[in-house]
Amino acid sequence: MTVSGSKPLFVLNGPNLNLLGQRERGVYGSATLKDVEAECHALAEALAMTVDFRQSNSEGELVDWLHEAGQKAAGVAINAGAYTHTSIALHDAIKGIDVPVVELHLSNIHARESFRHHSMISAACIGQICGFGTASYTLALRALADRLSKPLG
Repeated sequence: MTVSGSKPLFVLNGPNLNLLGQRERGVYGSATLKDVEAECHALAEALAMTVDFRQSNSEGELVDWLHEAGQKAAGVAINAGAYTHTSIALHDAIKGIDVPVVELHLSNIHARESFRHHSMISAACIGQICGFGTASYTLALRALADRLSKPLG
């Protein structure tokens, strides 16, 4: 599947993802966020797309980036980290933009602590991918590329 277009896919990362490779390796693995970014850029190139990859520990900055994505992106893959389970603001920002958004997580949030089982943003997204480690990112990008290559109907 090859998708071309002038707008990039935004890949947004929330709090503590800057600590990948250091933090809870048994849960998140040893890959760094730079490693994940490189995987995303490589896949995007193969799909004839581009990726705008960002990370912030600030909820407000993620909201601002979602608003920006509504104007500048073809779609969004978001790993909102802990904000997944708490942020109505992110839910509302996703609902407020007219581009497809895929929620993703490195770990299987449904097999972890009970407070992680509920996502505040999933109802606003076209889908959720979790539990596949860094492959969750490339799966999310492939899902977006597939959605963007087909007319809605």
